[in-house]
Amino acid sequence: QVQLVESGGGLVQPGGSLNLSCAASGRMFTIYGMGWFRQAPGKEREVVARISWKDGSTYYPDSVKGRFTISRDNGKNKMYLQMDSLKPEDTAVYYCAATNLLPVGSRKDRYSYWGQGTQVTVSN
Repeated sequence: QVQLVESGGGLVQPGGSLNLSCAASGRMFTIYGMGWFRQAPGKEREVVARISWKDGSTYYPDSVKGRFTISRDNGKNKMYLQMDSLKPEDTAVYYCAATNLLPVGSRKDRYSYWGQGTQVTVSN
């Protein structure tokens, strides 16, 4: 089992920045990749960034490319999401997730482990 705990959400004005953290524990040697997902009210949960736990390769959808940066610290079993130039449409609950499947993909059904989520609100 793997346990995930997010932190760092909050309220920020449009154009502002936030940094989310995910602390992982448990059988991390079984994990191939991790990702950040978000879910806005009435919408499907979607990936905003993912990273290979082994080689650090990353993926971003076009909606956040150039604004969000995912990173990891294997030694501390931590993952981060730096979010810049935030927009109101980025408002959502953000979830940290981990997968023990290969290849590491973007579909939420490939991720077995999830955090509890942290609210990000972008508003004046």
